[in-house]
Amino acid sequence: MKEGPDIALLGSLIGDPARANILTALMSGKALTATELASEAGVTVQTTSSHLKKLEDGGLIKQRKQGRHRYFNLSDEDVSGVLESMMGLAAKRGLLRVQIGPKDAALRKSRVCYNHLAGDLGVTLYDGLIAQGHLVEDEEYVDLSDSGIAFVEQFGIELNTINKSRRPLCKSCLDWSSRRTHLAGSLGSAFLERFYALKWARRIEGSRVVEFSPKGEKQFLQMLA
Repeated sequence: MKEGPDIALLGSLIGDPARANILTALMSGKALTATELASEAGVTVQTTSSHLKKLEDGGLIKQRKQGRHRYFNLSDEDVSGVLESMMGLAAKRGLLRVQIGPKDAALRKSRVCYNHLAGDLGVTLYDGLIAQGHLVEDEEYVDLSDSGIAFVEQFGIELNTINKSRRPLCKSCLDWSSRRTHLAGSLGSAFLERFYALKWARRIEGSRVVEFSPKGEKQFLQMLA
């Protein structure tokens, strides 16, 4: 028996169509019940409960109880990153379950990936920060430069607060729709929350779409000019 990480087990957990639908639904970042996830998976609640147990045992999801209800989330951002990368690879290889049409334009433009901004505007944010020298990257990591630290703090993000998180400050994430990089990590999450706070954008209820107002999008692009 070979030693090391068991990617076969991980692949089998993600590879089941119903479990893949469950995990994709949880990419929204919202906590969902077994009943809600059964609808997403297209199977019965009883079957969904069995899938949820396997995913929880495999460390891909976690649950919390509130009163009589149980809610499920992805375990952490590492899981969402793997899923987003796999979605990007599938799209790049042409492995699409449906042909992407005009109705998906909003999702491609701007959406939430677990808890950070993805889509075309997410890539724009990452590229803009790189172009301005606020982010530095190599093959192994991405981090804030000195000018980036000043820029982030001037934008109203308190680095001392988000640095207390156990999550990495900056993390690159492959965007499945554009197949380019967007910003994850606690800084990626903080940027998205700041866009909400400034009322530049809002999350469309029941969807992964993040909708920027015309004024908000203009200010967003000016910030990166």
